Amino acid sequence: MNKGELIDNVANEIGVTKREAKKAVECVFETITGSLAKGDAVRLVGFGTFGARKRAARMARNPRTGEKIQVKALNVPFFKAGKELKEKVK
Repeated sequence: MNKGELIDNVANEIGVTKREAKKAVECVFETITGSLAKGDAVRLVGFGTFGARKRAARMARNPRTGEKIQVKALNVPFFKAGKELKEKVK
């Protein structure tokens, strides 16, 4: 399923226009993204937790040249599925 299909499903399920469903879906995505950018986790009981983890700086190798390069520390997003989601997917 892609974003367009998700919007279609939301519109059909709750009986709103695709424009309204798109606005709602994008608002949810923006809210989650904004919270992660601030360093906050987003916990959706029964679904899962979105969060950000700090990845330490490290040395890596450029595969094209073999040259060693320094990779900066950064935050990377993660998702941990909740118990109910795991049980439904089994």
